[in-house]
Amino acid sequence: MSFRRLVSRLTVSAAMGLVLVAAPSFAATPAAEDAAAVTTPPVALSPARPSRDRARMNQRVFDQVWSEVRTQYYDPRLHGVDWNAARRTYRPQAIAAADDRALYLVLDKMLGLLDDDHAGAAPPAVARRQDRLRERRAAIGVTLRPDPDQPGDYTIESVRRGSPAEAAGVLEGWRLHTGEGLWSPDQEVVADRTITVNFIDEEGRPRPLDLTPVVMEPQPAFVADRSRPGVVVLRVDGFEAGLGRWMGQELADLTPDTDVIVDLRGNPGGRLLEADAVLSCFLPRDQVWATRTPRSGREIVMRTGGGCGALEGPVANPVAVLVDSNSRSAAELTPAALQEAGRAVVVGERTAGAVLISQETRLPDGGRLILSRADFITSGGVRLEKRGVTPDREAAVSREDRRAGRDPALQAAISALADEQHGETALAEPVPAL
Repeated sequence: MSFRRLVSRLTVSAAMGLVLVAAPSFAATPAAEDAAAVTTPPVALSPARPSRDRARMNQRVFDQVWSEVRTQYYDPRLHGVDWNAARRTYRPQAIAAADDRALYLVLDKMLGLLDDDHAGAAPPAVARRQDRLRERRAAIGVTLRPDPDQPGDYTIESVRRGSPAEAAGVLEGWRLHTGEGLWSPDQEVVADRTITVNFIDEEGRPRPLDLTPVVMEPQPAFVADRSRPGVVVLRVDGFEAGLGRWMGQELADLTPDTDVIVDLRGNPGGRLLEADAVLSCFLPRDQVWATRTPRSGREIVMRTGGGCGALEGPVANPVAVLVDSNSRSAAELTPAALQEAGRAVVVGERTAGAVLISQETRLPDGGRLILSRADFITSGGVRLEKRGVTPDREAAVSREDRRAGRDPALQAAISALADEQHGETALAEPVPAL
């Protein structure tokens, strides 16, 4: 099981290592304007006609996506969407697609009717890059997020130090513009093969740049920062395999007076088992923390399994969890469970509200379908989907803060735990409902 952003975060490293997890569309997924009827205009396609083999593969891919939604989506009513009408509208467009970009734009347009951040399709090139996320690979060194105001474009979320993008002067907050004949993240990128990337700066000026990808080392998914006295910051980029074991190792040698900050900002989610392992680091075994309900309607109670690495039980250290508007899926259910249990103070911004349990399947062309298979309710009876987690203490980090190396949200988390130790309230106001 995996939680997809439906993320929707796109990491452009390695072939611009595009990665989307927790939330599904690996390409921008537009929200459905009308979930009950299919009245959206057709997707603009390339005038080129597909070859016979291409058309056949397009048909196979479309039919599998359409059928899996119809038979396996967690909501048998498909959120009120007329799925047969969707087929009539989008199948001819999909078959006529001349390339992967055009095909997956059609698929994402159709899946967008569900208005579900966990329903999306990744083109083959994106799926391959996702599989190599933690390997050495070609990269230009930017992290992208779909731009909600410019469909098809992406906002530069961060620029990696020492990367070709940094050397070329690309800045956080710029926009990557895509379109017919322009480079887009669903295309392959090869080391030492220059590509022209069309950026738009913060003042709206076009900034086309020739960037040559280079092979870069993978960035670790989990990092422990012990640079501050009495505090350990556990930065988690994704709920990937090995997270619970790693966190158990990091917590094993802490003194009781060490504050723990779990940083889930920008985290798109990941494996359900790893979320349970993280919770087991701080909650007792067999504690109920959620209920999931699949298509069958049979409720399944979720309890902590006690899998925090080699630890025999949860630690008692004070805990804060950092979140922001890009914390999704597992990075929402985890702070929600700790908050409801009174085990952690949550600091930052309201989370994305993309909290359904999804699963991936391979498509005939090597692409990937991510589809919600179960609903999720916290132990307190709160449905976080479309709602998110409200922090106990609000704290935001501006673009100017990041560029200057400041992190006021992290400082707010440190202060919240210090207040607790001095017997002061850790909340700016009563804990709001999730």
